[in-house]
Amino acid sequence: EVSPNVIPLMIETIPELPYLRDKSIYIGVVMWKQESALKRMFSIIEVPTTVMNRFLLLPSPDGEHHIILLEDVIRANLPEIYDYFGYDQYHSSVFKVTKDAEIDIDNDVSTTLMEKIAKGLKNRRKGKPVRFVYDKEMDPGLLEFLIRKLNLTKRDNIIPGGRIHNFREFMDFPKLVFKNQNQRRKPLDHPALTERRITEVVMERDLMLHFPYHSFNPVIDLVREAAIDPDVTTIKITAYRLARQSKIINALINAVRNGKQVTVMLELKARFDEEANLAWKERLEEEGVKVLIGIPNMKVHAKLCVIRKRVGDTIVQYGFISTGNLNEDTAKVYADHCLITSNKAIMTDANRIFNYIEHYKTGTHFLKACTTLLPSPNFARKEIIKMIRMETKMAQRGLPAVICAKMNSLSDVEIIEELYTAAKSGVDVNLIVRGIFCMLSESQKFLKPVKAISIVDEYLEHARVWIFHNNGKEKMYISSADWMVRNLDHRVEASCPIFDPEIRKELKDIITIQLKDNIKARVLNNELSNDYVSSADDSEKIRSQYETYFYLHNKIEQSIEVSSH
Repeated sequence: EVSPNVIPLMIETIPELPYLRDKSIYIGVVMWKQESALKRMFSIIEVPTTVMNRFLLLPSPDGEHHIILLEDVIRANLPEIYDYFGYDQYHSSVFKVTKDAEIDIDNDVSTTLMEKIAKGLKNRRKGKPVRFVYDKEMDPGLLEFLIRKLNLTKRDNIIPGGRIHNFREFMDFPKLVFKNQNQRRKPLDHPALTERRITEVVMERDLMLHFPYHSFNPVIDLVREAAIDPDVTTIKITAYRLARQSKIINALINAVRNGKQVTVMLELKARFDEEANLAWKERLEEEGVKVLIGIPNMKVHAKLCVIRKRVGDTIVQYGFISTGNLNEDTAKVYADHCLITSNKAIMTDANRIFNYIEHYKTGTHFLKACTTLLPSPNFARKEIIKMIRMETKMAQRGLPAVICAKMNSLSDVEIIEELYTAAKSGVDVNLIVRGIFCMLSESQKFLKPVKAISIVDEYLEHARVWIFHNNGKEKMYISSADWMVRNLDHRVEASCPIFDPEIRKELKDIITIQLKDNIKARVLNNELSNDYVSSADDSEKIRSQYETYFYLHNKIEQSIEVSSH
């Protein structure tokens, strides 16, 4: 199966390297004969992951699972691949090249955004190498040869590493069933949805799903039910990164066929998904979906869905707001929160954001009119600073003041300065930041120590949650936005307040569990040492992702007990 897809390239005698695919895995091979070790030949092989699965499940009679990487199959068969040349000694190592991926959206008014992106994608294929990552065991002669041929001059772009690359592809690791499969890997059903359709429930109360602990199916069901509901007239939804076989898209197409007006805001500028999203655009438009393609020089990153439905003589709106993409694939490994609601104020504001996207040249008033959601650009920033300053003011008066914020990245200088002022005033600041962190969390000037941690575990912590004490009238938000300039000033984002008391408690409990993590949490300190949170040997061990699953599982058990009585 592998052999027909393996094409070795003899590179030593050609004037320049052939086209190397961005981020593909390549095997560099050095060959020689034992009796003449100084006469060496160089070759490269692209690992054919575009046409084959990288993870090959080997037959095993004993019931065990044996998996081998595609590149290891190739490396084990080099004598057969290069049999024609008669070499008897081989040394191989893996490398990959990263090329300049920036797509320049210029201000040429004579070309459409689609044309600019299509042109940018072509240019990306010809992009200059900006990074070369290689197995540190690579033959020195081959390494110098490749560096010279790739015209890499800056040594800080040449990075020695291990023998395995492209860990992102491990998301496609074979789904194996083990004898003692851990229960936590099975997505949970929301207790409110065990016996009723989701549309019925959301008309009565708010729901919050916590992925990947909860199943993503209710989100798909919500759109599917709307697609066949004769009283539904309109569906509007944003799409940033979609699953390869998107059930959401299939449901939207079905909705159009059933006479609904469907609008999809498809972000064509989602990095590395531009090509896929261009293909989705063509498919959707062929089916009659109205496709919005975003705003020049600004990405639409908000995760929104608004469904309009006739109920008697009135029109009601329901839908959802999420911290993560509408993507069935990533929902299995990205930890996100999704609020499903028919709250009139929230849905009215969500509709205003769609109006802004559609009429962005003259539509800033739509964002300004939002009364409940905090939209970006610009408006969310002002409210975040206002809420931080409120906590600072309370602390200065000697009153309780707490800021708890979870996000992917924190780099906005203005907000960091406000957090410094808050900490110096005695505000209890707790931060959970997985990625970029530009704040100095330790200072003798802080009246209370800032707790700043990062959690990296089985699931990618992708959610954004903000909690402000607000003089006892606690404010709580979920958001698609990090506290970065790009999110707050140069993207369309939506931050949503949580009103339902049960959901507020649940969300706060989950954040509290994460703040107590002493197994996978690392301290974000001034030294950037990323040491694990230390705890006494006899203290309770808390791994927050496991504890979150058990917490939500217990809520289901409690719900069953209540309903049985």
